[in-house]
Amino acid sequence: MRTDISKINEKTPHQGLTEGLMLFAGGTSKQFNTGEWRTNTPVFDKELCKQCLLCAPVCPDGSIPVKDGKRTEFDYDHCKGCGICANVCPFGAITMKEGK
Repeated sequence: MRTDISKINEKTPHQGLTEGLMLFAGGTSKQFNTGEWRTNTPVFDKELCKQCLLCAPVCPDGSIPVKDGKRTEFDYDHCKGCGICANVCPFGAITMKEGK
């Protein structure tokens, strides 16, 4: 079924549209709960963690919050379960489990 373009209710006037293929700001998953995409979930073991903080800067989604120089629980709303944090943790404080 074809959509008649003339019948679409456009709320942005043409003067407010940007040119195609141009970026005007960095993209961020903080605006969306992208953690729903996750098929594997990192599990944090506080007892094994030595607070080396190697995991926080390698997280591509910024899902490892650091407060007062210590990492806290994962931000599962944005974590996509890539496993980079588990691979970089030298103490085995992060393991991956299948599913959410």
